[in-house]
Amino acid sequence: MGSENARGENERIAVLCVGNRLMLDDGLGPAVYDAVQEDYDLPDNVDLYDLGCLTLDMLNAVRDYDLIITVDAVDGTDAAPGTVFRYAPDDMARRPAGAQSLHDLRLVDLFDAALLLDYQADGVCLGMQVENPSPAEVAVGLTPAVYDALPLLVETLLAELVRRGVEVRRKDGTLVTGERA
Repeated sequence: MGSENARGENERIAVLCVGNRLMLDDGLGPAVYDAVQEDYDLPDNVDLYDLGCLTLDMLNAVRDYDLIITVDAVDGTDAAPGTVFRYAPDDMARRPAGAQSLHDLRLVDLFDAALLLDYQADGVCLGMQVENPSPAEVAVGLTPAVYDALPLLVETLLAELVRRGVEVRRKDGTLVTGERA
């Protein structure tokens, strides 16, 4: 797949919200999933997933979708907690540190494995610099700086979808335009 001409209703899009809800800011991806599920309606060609970790079990997603968007916590960027990043899987993932997933398998790793099977999709990573991605004890929730910036990451995801021609609506039926409210 991976067609650059497929847009909007013709493009199959998977949004993979990655993270562990029990590890403070590592639960950022699932928090975005919850916010989108609660407040927005996505069209049938966009599938939203709440994943614990990105695994090779997602290989079929590379085969079945034109675009895969991951939403994940990032660390080691030297940016302030709550800073939002948008990058291609290759932009940061092959660097030893900085703006990459906190999990063992990154989107670029999934795409590399998929290429061996001749599966192809486009990829976009959306992430946020976190404050505490690995607390000493189980802790549900986000740190204040990350929680306060959560709407910006949700808006960034919605703007990415709108930019690609996807029609996103709020639960009240109003159309999301991709501009900040």
